[in-house]
Order: sequence, then structure tokens, then C-alpha cells
Amino acid sequence: MKRENEGMHLGVVFPQTEIGTDPVLIRDFAQAAESLGYHHLLVYDHVLGANTATRPSWRGPYTLKHTFHEPFVLFGHLAASTRRIELVIGVLILPQRQTALVAKQAAAVDVLSGGRLRMGIGVGWNEVEYEALGADFRTRGARIEEQITVLRALWTQESVTFHGRWHRISDAGINPLPVQRPIPLWMGGEADMVLHRAARVADGWMSSRGFQALPDRPAGSSREEQVGRLRAHLAAGRRDAASLGIEGRIAFRQSGPDEWRRDIERWRKLGATHLSVDTMRSGLSTPHAHIDAIRRFHEAVAT
Repeated sequence: MKRENEGMHLGVVFPQTEIGTDPVLIRDFAQAAESLGYHHLLVYDHVLGANTATRPSWRGPYTLKHTFHEPFVLFGHLAASTRRIELVIGVLILPQRQTALVAKQAAAVDVLSGGRLRMGIGVGWNEVEYEALGADFRTRGARIEEQITVLRALWTQESVTFHGRWHRISDAGINPLPVQRPIPLWMGGEADMVLHRAARVADGWMSSRGFQALPDRPAGSSREEQVGRLRAHLAAGRRDAASLGIEGRIAFRQSGPDEWRRDIERWRKLGATHLSVDTMRSGLSTPHAHIDAIRRFHEAVAT
């Protein structure tokens, strides 16, 4: 595992829930991000949304009213529409999926994009999805660690034999193998168990938000405190902190250029290697408005 190039890479969050379904406008957004000089494009992942009409106590941030493009299919489209920008999933809910199929899909995207895939993974929160996909919600944390082992084996070996608790592969492999062997695996999530897991087995950790205060968050959940715990786990495992990337987040809607630059400096001091700006929930009514927003952000902070 290695940290990517020195310095902090600036990316954009794909406005999943607001960009719509026009493939031309989706392409235009990705090409605009690339032409502006952004390093990466980060997409969210959800397979199913719950109907809140029958779930009055629902507290999840997304429902069946929110649009989510499937990441691997989306990246198949964007791999052919872009040339340089890194394609990032932030994050794929891995334990609700078949591991060998994910390995195959990710390898295909990496090949078709010329080695531009970075895959964030997480255990998720939406039990409705797990039920529909036939996966056990209760064992998702333990299962993801075995999945990581299986993915890396399938991405680096022509033939794999693996007999674990949840996986059985007998002298078989995927073809073609990815360009990157293995594809970088980053981990998203805020619980201390996730930070510990990222410090042990991941190539990087992804933050889901910026520095804004959230009243429902428990004590010890600030970005500084979380990165501090992440560093402590790295030290306890005798792992070099420079070997783990950190992806920060900035919400376009919550501030202006002065605050953006301030938060970038805060992330830099925390050792972030990557940073993504999120334009969703900013009152932007069209894909072109999102393109204009990432242009204004880049002009304000690029130097």
C-alpha cells in the first residue's frame, strides 16, 4: 500500500441526486471537471431507496425519491468520455454485494479507463438494501475484511484458491486483470471501528463531510479528533502514517471563497492527500449550474 503523489489532490463530488438522467449532461459535467483541472470525480452508491410513506420513523438521508446512478455502469460511460480524471467511488457498500462480481466489474472499469479507478468501500447503513440484495446486515463489518482479502487476490493473481468464512474460490480467476494490481481500496465511515479497520487494511480513509458542526454527532466526532484517532491506530499497528491517504470534503453551500480556503488549509494541516467539493443541496437547479459552481470554486481556491 502506498500514498499517492505528494500534495493535496482537488476533486469534485458527482451531484448524484440532482444531475438527472440525460447522458449528455452527465458527460458534460465530467468533462467540465476534467477540463477545469480537477484531479478526481467521486460518486456515491445506493442500489435501493426506501419508501418513507410506509416507514414513518425513517431517519436515513436518502429515499426512493433520490436518484443514484450505479457507479460501475456510470464509470463505463465516463471512461469513454474522459481521458485523465480519476474515477472514484465514495463509497461502494461492499458487504451487500457478491465479492467476485465486484472484482470483475472494478477490473473492467480500470481497464477501460486506463487505470483510473479508486474504490472507496464501506459497510453502509441502509438495512432495506441488504434485505433486498439477500445479504446479512448484522455481519457486514466482519465480512468486509474478508472481502478486501479476496478482492486483492483476484486483482493480482491469475488464479485464486481461497476458502474463508464467507468465500470459497477453487483455482479460478478474473480475466482481464485490472491495470492497477491491486486497485486502491479506501474506506469510508466515522465509527472508531472503521478508523481502526482503515488503519490496518485500507489504502486510505474517506471523510463524508467537512468541518461543519452537526448537533446530533457524539463528542469526539470532530474531524481533528477522528484524524487523531486514525493516527493513533496507525501508530499502534506500527504503520507509517504517510502510507494512508486521507480524503477530505468541503460543502459548496455552506460558505464562500474565504471559508473554502480556510477549510482547505485545515485539511492540509490534518495531512489530507485528497479533497472533494460537494455542490449538492446548494439550491442549484440544473447540471450547468453545478458546472458553474465547480468552476467558481476552482477559480477561488486553485492557487
